[in-house]
Parts: sequence; C-alpha cells; structure tokens
Amino acid sequence: MSVITSHVLRCRGLNKLAIPLRLAATGVLVSPRLSPVFKYYVRNMSYATVEKGALNSTDYKIYFRDNTGPISPMHDIPLYADEANKTVNMVVEIPRWTNAKMEINLKETLNPIKQDVKKGKLRYVANCFPHHGYIWNYGALPQTWENPEVLDEATGCKGDNDPIDVLEIGYRVAKRGEVLKVKVLGAVALIDEGETDWKIICIDVNDPLAEQMNDVSDIEKQYPGLMKATIEWFKIYKIPDGKPENQFAFNGEAKSRDFALHIVEEVHQHWQNLVKREAPAGGIACTNTTVVGSPFKITSEAAEEILEKAPNTLEPQAVDPIGK
Repeated sequence: MSVITSHVLRCRGLNKLAIPLRLAATGVLVSPRLSPVFKYYVRNMSYATVEKGALNSTDYKIYFRDNTGPISPMHDIPLYADEANKTVNMVVEIPRWTNAKMEINLKETLNPIKQDVKKGKLRYVANCFPHHGYIWNYGALPQTWENPEVLDEATGCKGDNDPIDVLEIGYRVAKRGEVLKVKVLGAVALIDEGETDWKIICIDVNDPLAEQMNDVSDIEKQYPGLMKATIEWFKIYKIPDGKPENQFAFNGEAKSRDFALHIVEEVHQHWQNLVKREAPAGGIACTNTTVVGSPFKITSEAAEEILEKAPNTLEPQAVDPIGK
C-alpha cells in the first residue's frame, strides 16, 4: 500500500486508522498489524497511485497499485467496470484545464504515467484561445490498443499504436491517475498524421447529469457548444508547434454510442492479441500481473521489486511559466 493510502484515509475522516501505520521509504506498507476496519477499507479500495521522482521533471512517474500489489494501468485494470451495462474504466492522464502532456508510458515496465518529452523538453500543450489546456478530463481506456498494422474499417487508416483516448465531459475536475467508471456516449475520429486516433466521449457515472446522458445527441442538450469546441480544439492545438491543422474522419461528425462501443470492443480485441503475443508488440511493454494466459505475466513480488527500483519521491521542480 502506498503513502497515498494514508492521505486518502485522512481525507475520508479515517485518520485514526492511519496513525499506527509505518511506511517504508519505498512507499510500501510494512506494519503487520492492521485493524479489521482498515483491512475492510483496503479490500474495497479499487486503485491507488504511487508517485516517484520529482513532478515537472523527466523522471517523474505515477505507478498504480491494487490491493495485491503494483499493476499496469494499461494491462491490469479491466476495460469493463460493468460489462452488462457497458460501463468502462477510464484512467485519467490529464485533468481538465491543465497543459502537461501526461500519458501512460507504453515502453516502461508496468506502464507508469509520465510526461511526454519532445526534443529533450517536457511537453505542454499550448493555450489555444479561448481554451486553457485540455477542456475535458483526458485519459485512456485500459486493455485497449489501436493496432498500427490493422486498417480501421471505418476510417481506412491504421491505428496509432496507443490505448484508445477518452474525453470525460462531466462537471468535476478529476485527479491525475484517478480511475473513473464512465458511460460511453459517442466517438469522433481524429486523423493524426495519417493514423486513426479515436476519441471516445464519455461521462462519469457519478456525475449529476449521467442519467440524462445516454447518447451523443444528448451532449448538445446539456452542454451546448461543447462538441463544436472539441472539434475546434483538436484541429488547432498543434498549430502553435508549427504543425498543420488536424483533420477528422466523417467531417468531424460525432458517432453514436453504439458505434463507439463497437470501436471499443474492436480495440479491446487488438489488446488481447497484443498481451497474449498474437500480434507484434511494437515496442510496448506488456508486463502484467493479472492477465490469464499472457506470457508477460509476472508475480506481485516481482512487480514490487520494479517499483522499489524507481527513483524516490522528491519535491516538485519549478515550472517554466511558458509551460503552464
């Protein structure tokens, strides 16, 4: 269990339970005596994060844990939170209104969230008037992969070699590394340098408007102007970096919930082929602790060793004002 657990307990008014706990420098819980109430809480806590390195530096990483040990957010968090109702899990990489280009790192073991680096410098997206940073909670669906060797039937372009992207449009600003249960509403298809880059539009199931949001057509009713702003944002956000305007398939038309769910299921199948070595890995680290039948599966003990070798948590570094 990470140092985050102690913080969560305090936030939940359970600070008395956190007092007797001793945490090693690695962030691993070492006390053998846990109260029954604490054990119950831990068993029912889905995921926690462990920060390593210094925020605003190239060595900063966010690792994930469940109640058995370290996990990969790409491979070990299930796609479906409730498959019968098609509720999916979303890993938040970039909270709304922020600029740091954080993402699940596919090349590192256990796939921690890291800030993207371009030409040796940390990457930030520009503020494109009138927007500040990302205009939704931005992240990815676990256990999905847009296969770069397969032509997408809908767009005619190959995948971008990443998990599928998610735009969560609810009212709350999420936290980096948070895992949300979300309802799929629709999808838009960005064509990024000739590759298909689907954006799945969703809403947190706990959002006050979630029950009224059941398809892409409901977005304009509750969030007038949001879809227009979404298309505009993706078209122009790379222009300050000297790149041309991005293009969309279907002239930027948002596709329905059923269409989006079909795309999600397709990229989930591509991930299954990847993690079971039935498709080329393309440099992706497929180490996991839970996937039955995967040749990349390791023990929780081995995962703990990987986490222990990561840089210790340090104070955040100063940020260049231009990068904010």
